[in-house]
Amino acid sequence: MEEMRSLLAGCLRESVNGYVVDALIENYPNISELMNASEKEITCIKGIGVVKAKQLSSILEFARKVHVPDASKRVIVRSPQDVFDLVRADMEFLQVEHFDVIGLSTKNHVIFRDNISIGSLNASIVHPREAFKRLIKCSCAACILVHNHPSGDTTPSDEDILLTKQLVKCGKVIGIEVLDHIILGADGGGYVSLKEQGRM
Repeated sequence: MEEMRSLLAGCLRESVNGYVVDALIENYPNISELMNASEKEITCIKGIGVVKAKQLSSILEFARKVHVPDASKRVIVRSPQDVFDLVRADMEFLQVEHFDVIGLSTKNHVIFRDNISIGSLNASIVHPREAFKRLIKCSCAACILVHNHPSGDTTPSDEDILLTKQLVKCGKVIGIEVLDHIILGADGGGYVSLKEQGRM
């Protein structure tokens, strides 16, 4: 995050802790999202006019061309087990429910993983708008939903199933496929895949 702050401050000739840099990071938390933003979207940030937006876009376009990711280092998810392995260390011992969205490319490369909701001990409130906001920004082809059950019981609740079906329906409308919803249990409770259970 500090490296991104320094980069933006240098590009825009702004203070590292200035409100313009703060606003950019709030709207585009990582460099890949900012690279996918149009000049028009960037000018919506207070303090950034057309000139600065063009300047920033030019620098980001150059960075995009010279940076070629090593495909062998990309994380790819092909199964529920892959998803479980990806999130287990972060989510298995959480004391409250966390709901994450994993954005994927057309080849199931992980583009990002983002927490969009933190709930109480037995409930997590997720709005479809928040679930798809970053997926749309990053031009994701698909996504996987993940949340934990601190109780250790991975049995999907009626609310879990209803929410999943709502998000699947929303995804179809906007062209982003919801591939699966993984529920993790606490303290070695394992996981379940709603896709495998036929509950999507």
